[in-house]
Amino acid sequence: MSRPWMREERVGLAAGRILDAAGEVFAERGVGATEMSHIAQAAGCSRATLYRYFENRHALQVAYMHRQTHRVVEGVARRLQHLTDPRERLAEAIRSALAAVRESPVLASWFTAADGARTAGLVEASAVLQGLCAAFLGDPDDPAVRERARWLLRIIVSLLANPGRDAADERMMIERFVLPVLLDGPETAPPRPEAPAGAGRMRRSLA
Repeated sequence: MSRPWMREERVGLAAGRILDAAGEVFAERGVGATEMSHIAQAAGCSRATLYRYFENRHALQVAYMHRQTHRVVEGVARRLQHLTDPRERLAEAIRSALAAVRESPVLASWFTAADGARTAGLVEASAVLQGLCAAFLGDPDDPAVRERARWLLRIIVSLLANPGRDAADERMMIERFVLPVLLDGPETAPPRPEAPAGAGRMRRSLA
């Protein structure tokens, strides 16, 4: 017999049970294909009860994403304890975050071809995720730091949705193209290739 929902359960515990059930359904059906009715059935509660904790499907998705991100960040922080060099710390943080998501069937389900765009939109709109990244990069109240945090989130989502050829390829991209911008500023990033001589005249002739 299922446990009662509205008697002795505290709000946080009940919400956690719902999110646990949601994770199982996300992994089975995919994020976009999961309806509130599926989650209610998996959690052993009615849809009415589900809506007492989460006003709609979007709110539940965001809550799940935030909870899992906090867990990933805690795991990454433990792996960085022995590192002091800023470049090593940031590179390892990115690689560890990527590995944590890929090793979890539930989290990996958010970055499939069907759900990657949805996930990217949720990440882009999340002040919580941006704040976590900004706090790692520096002063989260600094607008420049927050801009770099937004870019870091985009890079992580991009690599999760479209991985590099292999670990060495991703390491190269992180070290050559990501670290210089995040740690030193865009002026130290690899320069853009110069246009061939006469390219400007060609563009004008085609205008």
